[in-house]
Amino acid sequence: MDMRVKPAGRNAAARPEVKTVNLALQGGGAHGAFAWGVLDRLIEDGRIRFEGISATSAGAMNAAVLAHGWTVGGPEGAREALEQFWKAVSDAGQRWSPYRALPWMQWLDGFSLEHSPAYFWMELLTRVFSPYQLNPMNFNPLRDVLEAHVDFERLRAQSAIKLFLCATNVQTCKVRIFSCADVSADAVLASACLPFMFQSVMIDGEPYWDGGYMGNPAIYPLIYDCASRDVLIVHLNPIVRRGVPTTAGEILNRLNEVSFNSSLMREMRAIVFVSGLIERGKLDAAEFKQMLIHSIRADDVMSSYDVSSKLNCDWGFLMQLRDAGRAHAGRWLQQHFDALGQRSSVDLRAEFL
Repeated sequence: MDMRVKPAGRNAAARPEVKTVNLALQGGGAHGAFAWGVLDRLIEDGRIRFEGISATSAGAMNAAVLAHGWTVGGPEGAREALEQFWKAVSDAGQRWSPYRALPWMQWLDGFSLEHSPAYFWMELLTRVFSPYQLNPMNFNPLRDVLEAHVDFERLRAQSAIKLFLCATNVQTCKVRIFSCADVSADAVLASACLPFMFQSVMIDGEPYWDGGYMGNPAIYPLIYDCASRDVLIVHLNPIVRRGVPTTAGEILNRLNEVSFNSSLMREMRAIVFVSGLIERGKLDAAEFKQMLIHSIRADDVMSSYDVSSKLNCDWGFLMQLRDAGRAHAGRWLQQHFDALGQRSSVDLRAEFL
């Protein structure tokens, strides 16, 4: 009997190498549709699986929907769940805005938000009146959308992906990480609670605001609670924006970007510091995990939008962002897939120090 290994037939399909990574998803309102596109392309590729996802705000919504879809229907179920969710967000956004919660604000109907006088007045109103006055019934259409598209009970019991959703404790300034065991619609809404737009979300007697203030997103849960060393960060807030902001709107916009990048920048500096100690033999590599960091950024795309566009739920705009996310993820796969499991594909010192 000939025991030699024979070459594969011409039509035999080689099984693709599958690598496991962790995701870190930033928040950014409607700009989360860019991350939807990134996730859709990564899943479509078929060579990547996700162990854990740390996420904030819109990232937390993407994470919960992805985990639900994957748990129920595998990779294709995750892609379908994300598309259905964002379509429902668009539909809800067209029907309701927190600025239209009171009868005397109905005059805003028909105005486009971005670069409009309507947005200027809405922005002014939020500086004078709190959401407890503008939206006293605390209605949030995202609650209905989330509960219709995510089976939180099933996620708590058997999520296929580890979840770490970040929220900020209003009273203590501490970040709270909601894991699969305590993930809920309230936890996701707490992670996405912008204090000028919505009342704080109460969980276990504690009030929470958007997680972006303290962790956008937090990286440390992926270090301590996941086996994979690879972390792929999907950025929504531009790190680099050329030019000096001079108008009040430009200054507010850039301040928003700086504040929502600050916690991530600090964690990246800590990772660089620990990695340097490991490389120089100052720390035991067997005891301290050397993280491999990857990054999908579109500063060129995101810098073209101002902060008002984070409230733009028009389906055409969301699809534009999704397509941009898919394109950037496709280029990243071509250039950096081989780095997974081997090395960081982003120069941490150049990008974050």
